[in-house]
Amino acid sequence: MPVLNEVGYIGNAIRTVLAQDYAGEKELVLALGPSTDGTDELVEILAKSDPRIRTVHNPDVDIPVGLNLAIAASTHPIIVRVDAHSELEAGYTRAAIDTLDRTGAVNVGGVMLARGKTPFQSAVARAYNSKFGLGGARYHGGATEGPAESAYLGVFRRHVLDEVGGFDESIRRGEDWELNLRIRAAGHLVWFDPSLRVSYWPRENWRKLARQFFATGVWRGELVRRYGGRNPWRFFAPPLLVLAVVVSLVVGALQLTGVLHGWPSLVLSAVYLAPLAYLLLVLWVSLVQDPAAAWKDRWLFLIVLPTMHLSWGTGFILAVLRGAREITDTSRTGI
Repeated sequence: MPVLNEVGYIGNAIRTVLAQDYAGEKELVLALGPSTDGTDELVEILAKSDPRIRTVHNPDVDIPVGLNLAIAASTHPIIVRVDAHSELEAGYTRAAIDTLDRTGAVNVGGVMLARGKTPFQSAVARAYNSKFGLGGARYHGGATEGPAESAYLGVFRRHVLDEVGGFDESIRRGEDWELNLRIRAAGHLVWFDPSLRVSYWPRENWRKLARQFFATGVWRGELVRRYGGRNPWRFFAPPLLVLAVVVSLVVGALQLTGVLHGWPSLVLSAVYLAPLAYLLLVLWVSLVQDPAAAWKDRWLFLIVLPTMHLSWGTGFILAVLRGAREITDTSRTGI
């Protein structure tokens, strides 16, 4: 488990790991980044109370570095990746290992079930769980069991991580997708099992959400630079939306100033169709699709959904043009 500034979540995350009913030996290795919110002190207290908790120092803020350090310090043939913002459901480990044995896969994952503790976080969770939020990936909305391109978090056979070289430490977001790409290229099976569920707690406010999704978009754009068309088509939707909005604003400005008029203006007005269609879709999903939701929740969702898409798409375009460079997810650091 890579950990950075998670004092509000780390206790429950650790509790659900140690409460797993798997019959074999277990250990929990936490890669501690330079937290500033008291996370390390809380982990130290918990580690003193349970010898199964071990820690390694991760001087960087990058998740792949922390994961590789924790994996290197581990001692068992099965690696269960856990996020500090998540909680494993009871029986998760046992069921995942049964799926590994039953399918012959080297990595299995299940459903990311986003949850919220506040109205804003609940709206973000709704977006995570909706096919309109994150593009309908199998582990967000659930689907039939079977082979998959990637896996949420992942329960791995240790030998495959050693074989492919672990997580690529030059990739700061999207490292799981890239790792599974190499695993599948090596001829191994990645498997999705919808019976495996993990609760995930999204970012708590608008600023953190925008920062997170901008960084995620940046690194997806970097992965497109590296791997091109092997990226799923759904990752190109947010940047196309951003481009449509920008072109619409430019055309609108030219029309208002009189630079663009006549038939050219009429023809170019077609650029408004894509943003208009998106606006209508967001309004329908936010305000109409879930009639049982409170109106406050509907209006928050109306803010959350475009924030995720436009932040992601903007980061994607910048990275495709210039590369990811040194951009990190500052929603975790508070910078």
